[in-house]
Amino acid sequence: MKFLRRSLTGLLLLSLTVGLLAYGGRVFLDAVEVRMNRETQQRPASERVFGVNSVDVVSTQITPTMLAFGEIQSRRTLEVRAGAGGRIVELAENMESGGFVAAGALLARVDPKDAEAAFEIARTEVAEAEAELRDAERNLQLVRDELQASQAQADLRTQALIRQQDLARRGVGTEAAIETAALAEASANQAVVSRRMAEAAAENRVDLAGNLLARARIALDEAERDLEDTEVRAAFSGTLADVSVVEGGLVTQNERLGTLIDPEALEVAFRLSTTQYARLLDDTGRLIGAPVRVTLDVLGLDLEAAGHISRVDASVGEGQTGRLLFARLDRFAGFRPGDFVTVHVEEPALTDVAVLPATALDSANTVLAIDEDDRLEVAQTELLRRQGDDVIVAAAGLEGRRIVAERSPLLGAGIRVRDLTAENAPALAGAASGDGAMITLSTERRAALIAAVEANSRMPAEAKARILSQLQEDNVPAGMVERIESRMGG
Repeated sequence: MKFLRRSLTGLLLLSLTVGLLAYGGRVFLDAVEVRMNRETQQRPASERVFGVNSVDVVSTQITPTMLAFGEIQSRRTLEVRAGAGGRIVELAENMESGGFVAAGALLARVDPKDAEAAFEIARTEVAEAEAELRDAERNLQLVRDELQASQAQADLRTQALIRQQDLARRGVGTEAAIETAALAEASANQAVVSRRMAEAAAENRVDLAGNLLARARIALDEAERDLEDTEVRAAFSGTLADVSVVEGGLVTQNERLGTLIDPEALEVAFRLSTTQYARLLDDTGRLIGAPVRVTLDVLGLDLEAAGHISRVDASVGEGQTGRLLFARLDRFAGFRPGDFVTVHVEEPALTDVAVLPATALDSANTVLAIDEDDRLEVAQTELLRRQGDDVIVAAAGLEGRRIVAERSPLLGAGIRVRDLTAENAPALAGAASGDGAMITLSTERRAALIAAVEANSRMPAEAKARILSQLQEDNVPAGMVERIESRMGG
């Protein structure tokens, strides 16, 4: 009984303790809620400042460069063909693909026996025609001599007739004598006519002999050409390609034996868009001889050639666009027709322009300029050219200002920024000044410093060039080394 009473008393005390703790907790929670709901003074939010890299807009004169792709080809290419059919009896030692031959060199000879026989026959016919012509000319001369003698005889007969008629008027002559003289004159005149007919026949024979000689000489020239066609010679000095003939082989007339290419007369053919082509026209609409630079990447070794634009193709071509241009190469080394090359075309120079990173310009051709309060403002510009990772814009209205080099969606007009490039410029200038003691660098330490400077994309080009030149010297300013190593964690 006593145990039961003590148990109930302990349970009562435990219940009172739990109740008091619950009440205290409730009071504490109410106090905290009241405290939290009480109005307090809010701290003003600070303006967010973005760090940006910048570039100075400097007005200058720039020569833009177009990039195109083209093919090397020779301006003098000739297909070597056989002028006569037959068997190849002689072949030049250099008559092979890649062989160099001089102008006029014998490349191949077709069996000339038939052509030589035809040539000798034609030459004999010419000799016969010349003999016939000489005989006809001698005959003509004799006929003319006979005509002259007959004419003289006729003149004498005429004088005899006149004399008989004069005697008859004086009563000395007779009518019979006059008739005899008249008959003699008529007979002499008839002889003159006959000799004239013989002269005409002789002249006709001379003409026929002359025509025969002309035909014989034409046949001789043709036979001589046929004989020359049995020899295949190089029209100019060059290199042979695609040679497909062997000594002893049979060829037909006009069969292709190979291709002769002049390796010293190379040009490059490349295609530009119509807009790019329009930039290469002068005020009169004529194509200018813009300089070009041709490069060929051969396992990391660039072959390079220089030249000038010479002409443009007369037509666009079916299924093509733009314009096909040709540039003659003035100097070259290692190029061969058929090489696929990169062509750099220099446009006319542009004045009052500036070069900016392509990341500084948006699709609307606007840039973000930093004002005196380090806030951004939108500036409109004119895009003139794109050159790789850079753009060429008109410098009007932007000259002397600092432009955000790398735009992002977080940047816009009115945003305050920190110009990291301007902040780093004094430190870099101090590092480049070279004040303080001079030290000698080890090879590994010098290489690490040069790599750190070259990897710094925010460093101005002039400061970077000065620091790199100082790092190449034997003695380097200690202060500059310390500042560079502090920024690279060294």
